[in-house]
Amino acid sequence: MSTSDPLVIAVDSSTTSSKAIIVDPEGKVLALGKREIQLKQPKSGYGEHDPEAWWNSTNEAVAAAISHLSDADKERIVAMGVTHQRETFAPFKEDGTPLRNGILWLDIRAADQIKKYGSQEIWELSGKPADVTPAIYKMAWVKENEPGVLEGADRVVNVHAYLVYKLLGEWKDSVACADSLGLFDIAAQKYDQKLLDIAGVREDQMAELSKPGEVLGNIQESVLDQWGLTQDVVLVAGLGDGQAAGIGAAAVDPEVLYMNLGTAVVAGVLSNDYAFGPVYRTLAGGIPDTFVLELLQSSGAFLPTWYRTAFGNPELGGRPDPELERIATERTPGSGGLVTLPYWNAVQSPYWDPIARGAVVGWRGSHGRGSMYRSILEAIGLEMARSLRGMEEGTGTKVTTVRAMGGGVRSPLWRQIMADTTGLPITACVEDEISALGAGVLAMASTGVHGDTSIATAAKAMARFGDVTEPDDSKKDIYAELGEIQGKLYNALKESTHELHAFATKYPDAEVADVEE
Repeated sequence: MSTSDPLVIAVDSSTTSSKAIIVDPEGKVLALGKREIQLKQPKSGYGEHDPEAWWNSTNEAVAAAISHLSDADKERIVAMGVTHQRETFAPFKEDGTPLRNGILWLDIRAADQIKKYGSQEIWELSGKPADVTPAIYKMAWVKENEPGVLEGADRVVNVHAYLVYKLLGEWKDSVACADSLGLFDIAAQKYDQKLLDIAGVREDQMAELSKPGEVLGNIQESVLDQWGLTQDVVLVAGLGDGQAAGIGAAAVDPEVLYMNLGTAVVAGVLSNDYAFGPVYRTLAGGIPDTFVLELLQSSGAFLPTWYRTAFGNPELGGRPDPELERIATERTPGSGGLVTLPYWNAVQSPYWDPIARGAVVGWRGSHGRGSMYRSILEAIGLEMARSLRGMEEGTGTKVTTVRAMGGGVRSPLWRQIMADTTGLPITACVEDEISALGAGVLAMASTGVHGDTSIATAAKAMARFGDVTEPDDSKKDIYAELGEIQGKLYNALKESTHELHAFATKYPDAEVADVEE
């Protein structure tokens, strides 16, 4: 590529931070900026952000990334794309003033609203199962517990729409961002009045919609001045972080699965047609007028991180622990009869049970830290394998390729377990900030530098891959048998876990010492 080729800014505003990268047409990241976002947990199970932190962290991260460029490279920046943490929302005044903290995708306060409003009809209409993640149920919680907040808002929008407002001064959004709120007739990819009524919001409170990749406008000069840019820079309509990860991995064909081993484990495939099935959720695709069929496990990397924090080397603060990885690797598959239900944050695919709880079954005195750690990693792989089989059976499309990204890819043990449980080779993506890269693909596609403005063309030109982890066929039957036991345990314990939910509701835990204020 020539030094005169365009560069783009790509932002990923996530649960823990906002990251900004500067990307060239080959997908190479020339500079990175990152700013943390404080997670607020006023009660156990709650997750909130100060919405102004979304903009402040984004603004500072972009400025930091640009500061690493030469003056000549700064002048090459022509476009910007944004991806965001899905399902997160906040109410605002017309001038962008937030009326309360934003409620995050990981917040699980709305179990009662899920039971009250969730149904097969709503699932099929919105594409979203009755689960803890879609914003519709948490909006209903606000409607019922904080009367007047939503009614008094001029705007009720997601992170992307708020960032667009700060960048352009206009309330605009992308179909591939707004859909995750759960307010769409997903087949038509437009708002539905019945869903809006459940949430307690109005369509005039939503932002104006565009298709992903469409140019929304020029970024305001006052913003560009802060970044040290003097040229025009266009902002393109973005997409949710899951869809963005798929685009960044060039998972733009129906048989290619992206698998993000992040805080949540999210895996999905592109579909050119609307599809509905019991184990996956349906989203608007990052390529206009397509869909993404997505499997979700909210515990994800949260679960091994939780374990390392609670029971690992305290000096590591929950970071990967080579010693723990070593002793877990030495255990055989199943550790002689130890199996985990990884439902620390309820269960999504394939059961969609908002009040399910985690369990570890089969303890013996021979089991220790390595056994449990391995069991946790295996549990996530077994659940993913079960859901993947269900999606393939429902769609009739066989997945042949898995492209993995996220922090979990750095664990050789976890990568091998995911390959062994699914029976598929797993190719690692090179770029760490894969969702940001996906947003960068949309921005770069708008320039036509790859010969056309197709997002799929740009994705294939910009995706970069590393090594491949092949499944060990000798473990196939072992994990199939263990997976059957795990599946039976969910049904066997369901009544008890629901009783525990009722107990916890009746006798809430007053001790919040482990919850960060």
